[in-house]
Amino acid sequence: MRAKVAGVLAVVSVLSGCGSGTAAPPSPTGPGVLTLENATPPAKGGEVGEATTEFDDAADLSMWTKLSETEKDIDRIAKLDVDKTAKGALYMEPKTSAWFDGFRGPFLYQELAGDIVMHARVKVEGKEDDQPKRKFSLGGLMARQPGSYAKPNWVSITTGTIEKPGQVEVKYTKDGSSKPQELAVKDGWVELVLARVGRVFVALYKEEKGKWKVGQRWPSTLPDVLQWGITGYTDWDSYSTLKKDADKGNAKQITGQPDLKLTIDYVRFLRPELPDYADPLNNASVTDEVLIKAMTPAGA
Repeated sequence: MRAKVAGVLAVVSVLSGCGSGTAAPPSPTGPGVLTLENATPPAKGGEVGEATTEFDDAADLSMWTKLSETEKDIDRIAKLDVDKTAKGALYMEPKTSAWFDGFRGPFLYQELAGDIVMHARVKVEGKEDDQPKRKFSLGGLMARQPGSYAKPNWVSITTGTIEKPGQVEVKYTKDGSSKPQELAVKDGWVELVLARVGRVFVALYKEEKGKWKVGQRWPSTLPDVLQWGITGYTDWDSYSTLKKDADKGNAKQITGQPDLKLTIDYVRFLRPELPDYADPLNNASVTDEVLIKAMTPAGA
């Protein structure tokens, strides 16, 4: 199914950039202004909608591929199941691992092409507490360039413990160099969105019963077909002297003190659309309020 989705979406992606005929014309001196009234939420259904997984049945796990299986990496997942440990959800416990610079951790993905909105409801806990105690214990969403081991390229939005608990981390890694940003968030369930429209990536998040916030916008030159999926990693301090040597750190499973329980209620895929004149990297063209409407599901 994945190859079919990627092939069809590459064609749909070209068509989806045509924009809305009701929107204001572009400015003669630069990008136009997309108003809240003319912005539309991402569309459901179609080929990309087939990748949506509600995790109501154990068989749903078969829709997802482990990176460790396809790119011959170490399997850094201690426990993984659907609708068993957590009813109606995916549950994962990673081993000591990291996604930073050239370091690799667990990753479950579906290969998709074109403009994508990936929307998930997630909960990160420690093994004995509401939040992990070990530093850089995070879980959430990632979009990764396939086969990019020598020069890793990916974007992510995760939540959990960084230097302290109760954080969202948005991170863009280009050619093996990670640029993270940290944002405070309350404990409990968090909704996350990682999206691409054109060559722009955006990350958004919402606390339970809260309002959507824009975490980051990034320019990107990543290819059309990417691996879109779920990651969880934990216990950075156990890498000890290997923190500056990704090759050695990736070559074996580090024995440490992993402290992360990740629960994913659902992962839904939608198709975003922005008019040609709107520049989502330019806050004057697409404000945060407008971007949120265009990149989050209606009613979410």
